[in-house]
Amino acid sequence: MKRKVAGQVLRNEEIAPDIFSVWIETDLAEDANPGQFVGVYPNKDSLLLPRPISICEVDKKSHAIRLVYRIVGKGTSEFSHLKAGRRVVLLGVLGNGYDLSKAEGKHAILMAGGIGVPPIVELAKQLSGRDGDGDKKPVSAHISIVVGYRDANTFLLEELQQYGDVYVATEDGSVGTKGNVMNSIEVNKLNGDIIYACGPMPMLRAIKMYAEEKTIPAYISLEERMACGVGACLGCVCKTTKEDHHSHVNNARICTDGPVFEAREVDI
Repeated sequence: MKRKVAGQVLRNEEIAPDIFSVWIETDLAEDANPGQFVGVYPNKDSLLLPRPISICEVDKKSHAIRLVYRIVGKGTSEFSHLKAGRRVVLLGVLGNGYDLSKAEGKHAILMAGGIGVPPIVELAKQLSGRDGDGDKKPVSAHISIVVGYRDANTFLLEELQQYGDVYVATEDGSVGTKGNVMNSIEVNKLNGDIIYACGPMPMLRAIKMYAEEKTIPAYISLEERMACGVGACLGCVCKTTKEDHHSHVNNARICTDGPVFEAREVDI
C-alpha cells in the first residue's frame, strides 16, 4: 500500500563523482523489495513533485532503506546536502520489483549499467540468501553479476562482491573489459538460465535481443522520467507487445505496471 511518510536521514555521503548514498530510517523498509522505488520530496516549495529513486538496500532490522542517486537537477542536488538527523518526506513503496522465485535453482545473471547498478545490490543480497530477513525462505540460486561504467569511477563494487562473482566493463577500458556489459558477457563466456537487469535503454535493448537469441527469460527494469509515480499522470507509458485488457491499447505505465517487466512483454 502506497503511503506518504516521514523518514530520518541516518547518513548521506558521496561515493563517486556526483553519486550519493543516503540511508533513511523509515517504516517503508518493512514492505520494500528489490526493484521497487520511492518518491523523495524536495523541501523547496518550487519543487513540488517527488523524485523517484530506486531502492539500493533494505535493512529491515534497523527499519532503514538505502538510496543511491546521481545529481541530475535541482531536486537531487538538494538531497546531496541532507545531513544526519534531517527529516525527509517519502512516498512509497512504489512499483513492482523483481520476482526472485523465478531464479530458484538456476544460474542468474544480474546485469546493470551506470545508475542502474544500485537496484541490483539488494537483489544480489537476497538471491544469495544473505538478506538477513528471518521471515523469508532464501532463494537457492547461483549468481553472476555484470556491471558497466563509463570509467574507473566505479561504485558499489565492494557490496556486490559479497554476493557473487562480479565482472566489470568500462567504456574506456580502465577497469575490467573494455566496452559494455554485453562485451563482458562474451569475453568471460558467461551463460545463465535467467537475467535480471537495470540500466539505460540501449543496454536493455541489447539484453532483450540476447535473451531472445538464448531463449532465456530476462526481467528488465525500465528507466523513465516520472511525475506522479502512482500511475495518474500517464507520463511514463511504454509500449507493450500485448494489449492491456482494461485499456485495450498496447501500453503500460512504468511506475505502476513496472518498472520491472519480462523483456518479451515490452516493445523497446
